[in-house]
Amino acid sequence: MATEHRTTRKAVTAAAIGNATEWYDFGVYSYLAVTIGLVFYPSQSQGVQLIATFTTFAAAFLVRPLGGLFFGPLGDRIGRKHVLAFTMLLMAVSTFCIGLIPSAATIGIAAPVLLLVARMLQGFSTGGEYGGATTFIAEYAPDKRRGFLSSWLEFGTVSGYVGGAAIVTVLTLLLGPDTMLAWGWRIPFLLALPLGAVGLYLRVKLEETPVFSDSAEHAEGFAKDPEGHRRKGQLRETVVGQWRNMLLCIGLVLVFNVNNYMVTAYMPTYLEAELGYGSTAALLLTLAAMVLMLVAVTGFGRLSDRVGRRPVLLSGSLFSIVLTLPAFWLLQTGNPAGVALGIVVLAITLVHFSGAAPATLPAFFPTSVRYGALAISFNISVALFGGTTPLVAESLVQSTGNLYSPAWPVMAAGAVGLVVVWRMQESAGRPLPGAPAIPVPEHTPGGTRLPYPRPTGESGPHVPPSNVRRLPSES
Repeated sequence: MATEHRTTRKAVTAAAIGNATEWYDFGVYSYLAVTIGLVFYPSQSQGVQLIATFTTFAAAFLVRPLGGLFFGPLGDRIGRKHVLAFTMLLMAVSTFCIGLIPSAATIGIAAPVLLLVARMLQGFSTGGEYGGATTFIAEYAPDKRRGFLSSWLEFGTVSGYVGGAAIVTVLTLLLGPDTMLAWGWRIPFLLALPLGAVGLYLRVKLEETPVFSDSAEHAEGFAKDPEGHRRKGQLRETVVGQWRNMLLCIGLVLVFNVNNYMVTAYMPTYLEAELGYGSTAALLLTLAAMVLMLVAVTGFGRLSDRVGRRPVLLSGSLFSIVLTLPAFWLLQTGNPAGVALGIVVLAITLVHFSGAAPATLPAFFPTSVRYGALAISFNISVALFGGTTPLVAESLVQSTGNLYSPAWPVMAAGAVGLVVVWRMQESAGRPLPGAPAIPVPEHTPGGTRLPYPRPTGESGPHVPPSNVRRLPSES
């Protein structure tokens, strides 16, 4: 199977931009955690406000498995692009609605209840987002460049966080804390609607992935068999038939997202509420770390194409175990250079997973159930271990008084990562299970030679032998 360079680039760009829009709202919520606590839980102490805010944050993740269970199998039946367009629309509308909710001082207990409802709609939407976007890019990408192209999805994710952080920071500088508390916090949420409209337009214009649409076996996804009869037993084939791979996926997503939400969701609050930095300084420090991730993430994706997914994920897991405590020590030195270095260490650890995981996760599952199995396992893991990370970290600090305690869950996640890497198959340079080989195109449709020639230096449809090895169907 061959894919055009221009079409692949369009698919990667649209998926990444859409994913950036999806994750923009999570970034905004994280960076406004202290303000949201004051608006919706004004009668509580700061510690209780933060716990309540992060509980609402975690609640959105608890419904994500329901979103994955709904959107994932649907994407295997009707196609990837239609589901991704709908999740984009639902996310934009629910985020916009948060900006319209009156404060607790105006409508009392109804305010946090409405906030919780909007957050749960966001979580339900996101349940079908990441697994679908990862699947979409992976099914378009040439086998030898899947790591590099898939890492652009995380580039989009981090861009969403950076965009949210930048907007909150600029508004805080321009409006000041009092105005932000009064009404300025609503602006970033209201901006989600026009941003979502752009993402929706791009996704509607996408073509379905060739792996899903061109293969005779999967011409109509899971909905029908090759003879045109309606297939049954999708949930059984998705869950029962893939449970071993789903466990590996859950473990890899665990270590990925514990690192992710520690840096992107909890770090601004940790710096401000626990270490005493001003809100602007906390946001700028975290923003700088994420800009560093933007620069590095596609390089780690390319590295995973060259040396394999397993070595990159292994080093990230080891970093989580060995470097997290020193990083938190640096955060507490009070020296600006030390604080910045501590955040950089955490960001570099995270970028190992951001670069390699998007190409690794779809390779766990065959085409017929890839979207569903990935969405379900991904969101179960995120709900249990990712979205709860800020809540667990802040609870540990409040209960123990130990400012090193947020490092403990990161180190435990690194140990899980070692087990996953030990058990998983290497997927770099190989076709996705149940899919034909996709060689690297040597020329664009206009005839311009691409900057990544075939490893053999030959032209034509030749595919190196290493490019057609298949993963075992159960891996």
